[in-house]
Amino acid sequence: MTSYHQPGVVLTDHHFTVPLDHDDPAGERIELYGREVVSTAAARTGADLPWLVYLEGGPGCSVRRFTGAQGWLARAVQEYRVLLLDQRGTGRSTPADRQTLPLRGGPREQAAYLAHFRADSIVRDCELIRPRLTGGAPWTVLGQSFGGCCATHYLSTAPEGLDTVLITGGLPSLDATADDVYRAAYPRVRRKNEAHYARYPQDVERARRIAEHLAAHRTVLPNGHVLTPEAFQSLGILLGGGDGSHQLHYLLENAFVRTPAGPALSDTFQESAQSCLSFATRPLYAVLHEAIYAQGDGPTDWAAERVRKEFPDFDPAAALAGDAPLLFTGETIHPWHFDTDPALRPLRDTAELLAARTDWPALYDASRLAANTVPVAAAVYHDDMYVDTAHSLATARTIRGLRTWVTDEFEHDGVRAGGTRVLDRLLSLARDEI
Repeated sequence: MTSYHQPGVVLTDHHFTVPLDHDDPAGERIELYGREVVSTAAARTGADLPWLVYLEGGPGCSVRRFTGAQGWLARAVQEYRVLLLDQRGTGRSTPADRQTLPLRGGPREQAAYLAHFRADSIVRDCELIRPRLTGGAPWTVLGQSFGGCCATHYLSTAPEGLDTVLITGGLPSLDATADDVYRAAYPRVRRKNEAHYARYPQDVERARRIAEHLAAHRTVLPNGHVLTPEAFQSLGILLGGGDGSHQLHYLLENAFVRTPAGPALSDTFQESAQSCLSFATRPLYAVLHEAIYAQGDGPTDWAAERVRKEFPDFDPAAALAGDAPLLFTGETIHPWHFDTDPALRPLRDTAELLAARTDWPALYDASRLAANTVPVAAAVYHDDMYVDTAHSLATARTIRGLRTWVTDEFEHDGVRAGGTRVLDRLLSLARDEI
């Protein structure tokens, strides 16, 4: 283990090996990385603090790299040793991407490998790691977004490992199919578009003009990303964050420059767009996204793409005809992502096999959740673009003893944007202090 200092904290690197398939503990093993964070004062005194493990959103996103005691982490290190875990396949945990997956073999072997990268495997990883760090004591889990799905699975399968569970913007439906998730999502995304255009009406024409340009000119961004009108619509992913509407506005206002050959998309716009759209740093987000909702109820079969047809106003043709504003999309993955993004193109066949898979195991046990005894608190954002509020509240009613904080003060990124306030509120709720 290597330890080092940042402002106000001491960090220690941890490396663990775990089975790829927890049902075959003697088989292949992969490596996990976690960064322990403790306050400088606690490190100096050797305080025996309880542990909190943070599970990042995603799927397929490495844990945030903090600098010192920032944001919610500043509150957490007041009383915990914090483990910032790179979930399997992400960050410094045996990565899974277009460069490494060919080591597994072809698409069929890659798909079989990635079937072990959902919430069920992540929770079993945690249960192998926990006794090594805590000596067997239960720990607190803080789950953001997809991390909340993992935390809910944890409550369903290994509550004995949990002292407290805190969920931010990630309380999942227990039984919604991928189709159900997206059927609920598109109207929410439409509302975010309407709010954006009400705030920035000048962006209606800007977005339409960009879409028209992309429809008429094949546009390849500097990193090789093909920017089609549909790919441009994916910039709506920004609208789910607290300042996302403003970020999108600033991106659009710099779209065009005059050149000797006529108007062209500016280098500034292209650089910003590719930074937002590329899956190079999180390919599993795209490859496994719909699989996180699958529970033996048939194939996901590109649910976001199929369900989109039920919402024709998201078709860019309406905006290109001048009949309606261009509607940006949100947290949806489509087959064409694996054509437009160079980080995903080599994984197209693998993604197709995962979309066709039908034997995904169930993730949640409603009867066990109904008998829950672990203190649980969840922040539910009133009109979260990423997670359906009605789905979250239905689950909250199922989990015995769960306390919710329903708020419109924050968007989906509240735990990051809210500094110490969100974590402080959830801890108070879980402890019945408020």
